[in-house]
Amino acid sequence: MILPRYRIAASGIGGAGKGLFLEEDVDAGRIVTAPDAIDRTWSLAEMLGSPELKSQLHASARWFEDRYTLSPDWPDECYINHSFDPTGLWHLGFVFALRDLPAGTEITVDYRHLLPPGQEEDFIDAATGGKIVGLPWAESLASSTRALASLLASTHAH
Repeated sequence: MILPRYRIAASGIGGAGKGLFLEEDVDAGRIVTAPDAIDRTWSLAEMLGSPELKSQLHASARWFEDRYTLSPDWPDECYINHSFDPTGLWHLGFVFALRDLPAGTEITVDYRHLLPPGQEEDFIDAATGGKIVGLPWAESLASSTRALASLLASTHAH
């Protein structure tokens, strides 16, 4: 579920195709997307062991530990692109605005949180040329939790 008004348009990131853009201002710390209609998760072993599921790995996202969702229908949330300097923070399936985001901002997240540990994305980070490699679950959870705590502390300090 995407909470603010938005549009899908050509991404400002080279090679990314389309992106998700805000149609309204969003304050730092606000939720941009939230999980909904999640009826099933799979382990990585289940996905790799099934030819049907394996063919959909490009549409997978890690939600927690070794549990992934598949979105082969490509909902609009799938137009959130990768950046090592993202506008959004992926945390347990939610995307939080990392700073005050004006209308017109493209929403991006760090895909290392969505990939299986050690899995390298088929493309590189457009801005840095760096490889995008999935983080171990504990590292992903710890870093996103610290980032969210810091973000929420700074937004409540105002």
